[in-house]
Amino acid sequence: MELSGIKVVVIGGGLGAVQIMRGMQRHTDALTGIIAVTDTGRSTGIVREFARIPAPGDIRNALATLAPDDDSLLTRVMQHRIVAPGDPKLDGMAFGNLFIAALTQMSGSFVMAINQISDFLNVRANIYPVTEENTHICAELVDGTIVEQEFNVRRLDKAAIKRIFVQNPEAVAYQPAVDAILAADLITIGPGSLFTTVIACLAFKEISQAIRDSKALKVYICNTTTQPGQTDDYTLSDHVQQVISYLGIGVLDYVVLNSSHPSDELMELYAREKVDVLLPSSHEFHNILTMNVRPKLADVADTKSGKRALWQKQDTIRHSPELIAQTLMELMAEREAVAGS
Repeated sequence: MELSGIKVVVIGGGLGAVQIMRGMQRHTDALTGIIAVTDTGRSTGIVREFARIPAPGDIRNALATLAPDDDSLLTRVMQHRIVAPGDPKLDGMAFGNLFIAALTQMSGSFVMAINQISDFLNVRANIYPVTEENTHICAELVDGTIVEQEFNVRRLDKAAIKRIFVQNPEAVAYQPAVDAILAADLITIGPGSLFTTVIACLAFKEISQAIRDSKALKVYICNTTTQPGQTDDYTLSDHVQQVISYLGIGVLDYVVLNSSHPSDELMELYAREKVDVLLPSSHEFHNILTMNVRPKLADVADTKSGKRALWQKQDTIRHSPELIAQTLMELMAEREAVAGS
């Protein structure tokens, strides 16, 4: 397949964003992922505590998933979780998180560690952290409470989230990430945990400002389900409204909404965990149009893989890399047709 020269920037985390990158790397050789690094849960939080580095987990997953040889020893060991029943800190630890921490200590640079592993794995895409700062996100809840750090921001049984902000007001975005946004032809935002992944990136003012200033086509890829602790009872338009609240009105060009319907059995499995599958309706379509964003309905979800058992993480219906990439390329072709007419 002949690759296009379009410059694509994918903003999000190591699970949702990497699905987009997997699809788009078949269409372009100029691909950049800007990955959230403010997680504090699971093994990532343990590594952050002792190594004093930004969260390595989503970076690790992006690097390993995008490696062309997914069966190589290094790729597999990056994702391997250590089995140590007698040590709660090591048990379940992703080895790749320790590898990133060790290389950071050796080189003195988190970004250099990422680049070294990217070279080891022969990853074609640029993988950038949203920031080099070892900082956290905080949330103001609708009842006025302030909660600090990602694990608490997504905690269950708390008031709804009103807004997200960066704990250290002096923390700045990674400049090459900002530059990539400004030079992009296509920017995708999401999918992923709305507040702790997607908005955790947009909360850096340099990132949101660069998106506003960029001449790229800007597409928000909406989640396929709600997420307990973050988006309980949210609709599709609620997701879009939150993203707009950080970018401003008239910045997003499109929102991609999955229109493929999972089986009743799969929906019931998610419902048992208080996860609602989000399907577009005419009412939601109208609400989004009033926000000056064009909804794009497409069958882009992987509804056939079934529900996965993830390590200390709640599953959702992921996007199909091939289908979402096809939809994005169609949007780019439409834009070029309009520009050429």
